[in-house]
Amino acid sequence: MATVEAVSENEFKEKTSTGTVLVDFYADWCGPCKMIAPVLERLAAEYTNARIVKVNIDEAGQLAKEQRVMSIPTLVLFRDGKEAGRLIGVHAEQAIRDLIEE
Repeated sequence: MATVEAVSENEFKEKTSTGTVLVDFYADWCGPCKMIAPVLERLAAEYTNARIVKVNIDEAGQLAKEQRVMSIPTLVLFRDGKEAGRLIGVHAEQAIRDLIEE
């Protein structure tokens, strides 16, 4: 069963370069990020054709800046290294599913 994998700034490019990858930009102190975490864990366990990873913006500030993350949580979908969609803030599980399945 897959889980949401924490990814460092140095691993980011490698982890998002192939396939479908949903990146959760978050911070440990962020209440809305904590609300969405169980949903992302559930989806990570369910999807076999997509991976879900998370990036702590407090540890990867430069990466967050490069990815234009202005508020959290920000979910960015990558397909073979290219941004394919983005959700900012807390969204219903179905909206996240729709983003992954686009």
